[in-house]
Amino acid sequence: MLDTTNELIPNQKGMTSLQIAEVTGKRHDAILRDIRNLLKQGVAAHNFVETSYTDKSNRQSPCFNLTPKGCLILASGYDAVLRERIINRLEYLENEKKVIKTPQTYLEALEALVASEKEKEQLRIETEQQQKQIEQKDAKITKLQPKADFAEAAFKAEGKVDIGQAAKILNLGFGRNTLFGKLRDAGIFFKDRNEPKQKYIDAGYFEMTLLPPIRRDNHPDILCQKVFCKPKGLAYINHLFGGKPSDGKIAKIK
Repeated sequence: MLDTTNELIPNQKGMTSLQIAEVTGKRHDAILRDIRNLLKQGVAAHNFVETSYTDKSNRQSPCFNLTPKGCLILASGYDAVLRERIINRLEYLENEKKVIKTPQTYLEALEALVASEKEKEQLRIETEQQQKQIEQKDAKITKLQPKADFAEAAFKAEGKVDIGQAAKILNLGFGRNTLFGKLRDAGIFFKDRNEPKQKYIDAGYFEMTLLPPIRRDNHPDILCQKVFCKPKGLAYINHLFGGKPSDGKIAKIK
């Protein structure tokens, strides 16, 4: 019987030509011929690695190490029975690798322990890396949230809103009168009235709209103006009083 030792293939994942000869019942020289014919036809040589083994006469004789794919390529040229034998042998070798071996010696037990600890350490490293990636994504989402909040608020504004609506839309935490006071204190509005200075109107932040006159009998009509905040003004108020980072696109007014 031919020597079919697995030593020809370190950490074997396929079969040797000797093993295939044994499984199929074909002569080894016939298997070698079949493999060489395949190589002449141009199949990938890395699936058929030529090597040698020591035969019963203590001579070095040629043989091949076949990958699982190489085994299937070779088997494709055989009849159904031989193909089945080769496939069954491959399945057996694959399942044999999956069997958990119990350490038989103290050294094997130590090696198994070291291997287990290495797996645990690798798993820990991978877990930490995944956690860092999650934290980085969360931080990015948090950084982008103010812009998302403002975009939603500006969308709701639909062109222009009054100061009370601006405070509500931007969720500033205070109302109309407080916002008027802050705008006056910041020098955006006049100190003595709730009207924006002209440069902020010219910049497109605010708009003064003349309301319908209040009619009075035997007295002049009362004319009133109302200040409205435009989307650009919403961005400016959000930048000043919203406690949210600027995206660097708001120009300073001099």
